[in-house]
Amino acid sequence: MRKIILAVAAGGMMVTAAPALADPPPWAPAHGKRAKQGYQPRYYNSPQGVRYWQGDDGRYYCRRSNGTTGLIIGAAAGALAGRAIDTRGERATGTILGAAAGALLGRQIDRGEVRCR
Repeated sequence: MRKIILAVAAGGMMVTAAPALADPPPWAPAHGKRAKQGYQPRYYNSPQGVRYWQGDDGRYYCRRSNGTTGLIIGAAAGALAGRAIDTRGERATGTILGAAAGALLGRQIDRGEVRCR
């Protein structure tokens, strides 16, 4: 009995999902509100190079860097600078403070002064 159950379980694991089951039915090719209405946002470019668009509600939206790259690079550079400046004793305090200051500075530099309105 135990071998039969194991054989059925192993056979069930070998069965792959049919990709045709995941396709939508032919009478409903569009999914979601915008796909059914054929909505395509119109994109604009600001003089600073920021791409923005107007939503259905009339508000303007933009996509820009959130500052993650600058945060990481700034933290690494700040940690190295803080370690070099703090030459007495353990140097952990200088490394941590330098990393925090560098991360904040790098994030602000990466985000820039572009405002989305």
